[in-house]
Amino acid sequence: MKGKLFVLASVLAAGILGAAVSPVYAAEKIVVKIAGMKPEGEPETVGMKLFAKYVMEATNGKYDVRVFPNSQLGKEDAYIAQTRKGIIQMCATGTQTGSLFPAMAMLETPMLYDSLDHAHRAMNGETFKLINEGFSEKSGLTTLNAFPLGFRHFYTKKPIKTVDDLKGLRMRVPNIPLYIEFAKQLGQSGQPMPFAEVPSALDQGTIDGGDSPFSDIVALKMYEIAPQITLSGHILVIHSLYINNDFFNSLPPEDKKIFVDAAHRSAEDVWKLAKEGEEKAIATIKAGGGTINTPDPAFHEALVKAGKGTWKLFYDTVPNAKEILASVDQYR
Repeated sequence: MKGKLFVLASVLAAGILGAAVSPVYAAEKIVVKIAGMKPEGEPETVGMKLFAKYVMEATNGKYDVRVFPNSQLGKEDAYIAQTRKGIIQMCATGTQTGSLFPAMAMLETPMLYDSLDHAHRAMNGETFKLINEGFSEKSGLTTLNAFPLGFRHFYTKKPIKTVDDLKGLRMRVPNIPLYIEFAKQLGQSGQPMPFAEVPSALDQGTIDGGDSPFSDIVALKMYEIAPQITLSGHILVIHSLYINNDFFNSLPPEDKKIFVDAAHRSAEDVWKLAKEGEEKAIATIKAGGGTINTPDPAFHEALVKAGKGTWKLFYDTVPNAKEILASVDQYR
């Protein structure tokens, strides 16, 4: 992944620095800023940089697309608000937009997808459309795509052999109602905290473990502190590129199409890289002394039951929740 990013960065640098642009044309360049939260090398940042590359190539440099990963423009809430106000033009984020429009939280519904391929088909189909119905009008943002950061898997200090081994564990969870409820359904003691605080919390014994996509587990070397990685795959983390409505609607039709095409193309690239990333992550974890545990069917069935127990959260807040959930079945 890092090698691909290095090549991509070189291509972008060569394209930007080497372009022969007249002073008049340079003055007409339109700056597009994209904010994200993930560091270099992670799927979100890869997707943003690919989008920037494709737009700049297709418009011959008319747009100067600048990517700001790793919360350089502020935390998620801050840069989402900036994008809504038009202070910046675009951002990448996940279900944080659920606070603006509850249906967006359903992108990460627990135990909804059987595999990356299943989720890919749903996100390119009716499910994604149903989730986004009414979002643009409510938020002032347009969702351009959907791409995976990866399935969340449990990391713990002690091995997890049955679902009963999860009960009572103090597990870090994001401070999101859906995640907190899922932990509750499994009998865990969910401990909401920022991901950056997890390594020290594990060291101090404040928590017994947590769950994250492989990209995060590898980036922070969680397997060195909590070496037992259980392939639960209970939630697929999906992020999207969002664009300010006023800016998007101001684009000439041909440029608007370029933005849409670039978003789709970059998302497809990330879906392809996701599979490769999982395989490499497993090898990295094993090489680093971690253990990969594959749960039995009974464990999976218990996760499905717990996942469905969280779906009730959507019924009162998302008018078409049941339609969204049912739509996924056609892509299995």
